[in-house]
Amino acid sequence: MSLRSPLNRDVSLARPGEFRPLVIGSIVVDPPVVLAPMAGITNAPFRTLCRRFSQDRCLYVSEMITARAFVERHVRTLQLATFGKDETTRKSIQLYGTNPDTLAQATRMLVEESGVHHIDMNFGCPVRKVTAAGGGAAIPVRPKLLQKIVRAVVKSAGNTPVTIKFRKGIDDSLLTFLDAGRIGEGEGVRAVALHARTAAQLYSGEADWNAITELKQAVRSIPVLGNGDVFECWDALRMLRQTGCDGVVVGRGCLGRPWLFGELCAVLTGNEPPPPPSLGEVVDSIREHARLLADFFGERPGMQQIRKFTGWYLKGFPHTKHLLPAMHKVVTLAELEEQLVQLPRDVAYPEIALRARRCKDGSTQVVSLPDGYLDARDEDVCIEDPAEMDGG
Repeated sequence: MSLRSPLNRDVSLARPGEFRPLVIGSIVVDPPVVLAPMAGITNAPFRTLCRRFSQDRCLYVSEMITARAFVERHVRTLQLATFGKDETTRKSIQLYGTNPDTLAQATRMLVEESGVHHIDMNFGCPVRKVTAAGGGAAIPVRPKLLQKIVRAVVKSAGNTPVTIKFRKGIDDSLLTFLDAGRIGEGEGVRAVALHARTAAQLYSGEADWNAITELKQAVRSIPVLGNGDVFECWDALRMLRQTGCDGVVVGRGCLGRPWLFGELCAVLTGNEPPPPPSLGEVVDSIREHARLLADFFGERPGMQQIRKFTGWYLKGFPHTKHLLPAMHKVVTLAELEEQLVQLPRDVAYPEIALRARRCKDGSTQVVSLPDGYLDARDEDVCIEDPAEMDGG
């Protein structure tokens, strides 16, 4: 039996032909599910794990890389831009920057040297140091600058499809998502994705799915993707039906739950999802995730990466918290194994874990913007973002 929260008890499986494949240029994604790019999360090892659970049917976007650092060939950025041995098709990467010329150069390098098949652009990052420098979610505030950046990247990408991802706006008094969607459509991007929260909301409250509906009504010639509050496979069905969007983008809901992509593939094709994993099966996923990270980054840096995932994997399971302090200090695979073997295997997956908060707290913010930024919204001149100078 599949596990559902009360919110989704009455949601029915997809009917035959109810949802069409997502077409982004030459890329076909069936069912229409996309892994959201998340910094420090969606590296090659995590993408490999998600791909295995879904039999490579979804689109898995890399974590963000900065254009300046990539052009200058910073070692860490080049590593983050690396694809796994199993990523031979649908190589997808998210690119960040504020300077159209640098972004264009990075795009040409990604297409010609790295052979990427898809570039997503980040216009939704709400992090203070990014928006305070005029980047991320601040860029759509200046539509002419957004247009200039998108035009440069689309032109440089040639036949490689470009998509853009953005938020509703800065806050409820300054919404930019409809303009951003229309600009993207007009400049030749192949799809737009909306995280249905403002930058001020960060990850708090409920995502405003009505905004996804509005964007779908405004942008007609390319796919519109919805992002926000897809924690269960049943949420994706509700979002698609409620908003009419063309696909779902899954972020925090898959943290510590890479099998969510297998569940999504099932319900969106009219099949019952597999039963949720037992604690023993979750532990097996932690082991495999840690091994993949160690192989990719090296054992010590790989263990630094797995530390944050352990709490997400074990979220909601009773009598596991006492092991987390030790797990958050592991430096070798052997040390991690010493903790994992203490966990019983025959514990059922807890319903409370389905919608448990992962990664981000429920705080909001007053968005920081450069001095005078709102007084010159018609300008198309970029501000050189120091976030592009830190090596990615």
